[in-house]
Amino acid sequence: MPTPPQKLEDLAEQLKKLSETLASEEAAHLPALRAQRVRKTISEAYDKLKRVIEDLDPVKHPGFVFEPSNPNIAGRIIGITMIAQPRRALASVERFYGSGVYALYYTGDFTAYRGISKKEHPIYVGKADPADPASKTAREQGPRLSNRLSEHRKNIAKASTTLRQEDFEYRALVVQTGYQAAAETYLIELFKPIWNSETGIAYGLGKHGDDPTTRANLRSPWDTLHPGRDWAYRDPKMKDARTAQQIVKDIAEHLTKHPPLASVDEILRLFLEKMRDM
Repeated sequence: MPTPPQKLEDLAEQLKKLSETLASEEAAHLPALRAQRVRKTISEAYDKLKRVIEDLDPVKHPGFVFEPSNPNIAGRIIGITMIAQPRRALASVERFYGSGVYALYYTGDFTAYRGISKKEHPIYVGKADPADPASKTAREQGPRLSNRLSEHRKNIAKASTTLRQEDFEYRALVVQTGYQAAAETYLIELFKPIWNSETGIAYGLGKHGDDPTTRANLRSPWDTLHPGRDWAYRDPKMKDARTAQQIVKDIAEHLTKHPPLASVDEILRLFLEKMRDM
């Protein structure tokens, strides 16, 4: 039942007087815990009052305002723009200027990766930060993105008993300095790639060698599945973080829980759905 106009006006007057009384109170003497409770109570009341103010406004709020500078928005736009780039052979990556984001795709027949092989679902996504955080141009950023891709290519080549660099492709996008992290975060959330450390399954591709004499360490799941990097097997006492059998099982369960996106159309459809929900 609608609130009578006069009653609403009376309540507003009471609220005004109450707010003036609150503003005049000395709060410095309140113990920390009690002050925290009072802040919480006032914040909850403030949130409800904001909704009342919006309801009283004859012109309604649109609900969503597109702000390109918002890192969350920018990350999504950059991520989907990277997906629009052509896939290229990782084995023949050339040096180019720029930092930004990239994705690796698998096209081979390694048993554990059959669920994503030859699909539009990356096995790994990452970013390359600029050489100079204040850089404005791709040249000033340095060849960071191509260097990172070349580093991955070399690591994959070392694991020649299980992987072939010819079975990998990549997409890459040079990004204005400062936006690469937001784009990487969005892509990891979207695809949950099995090689990313955030997914916690077959991570370790980007790991660098650790001298066994400096600190104890566990062999990464990536190196367990794909032996070949000397430093990962240099110490005979180094143990696997997880067994190969467990890693393969984890991959299968992950791909069942998060079915790979097979086409760009599927990715675009999901992207549009998420944009509508923002």
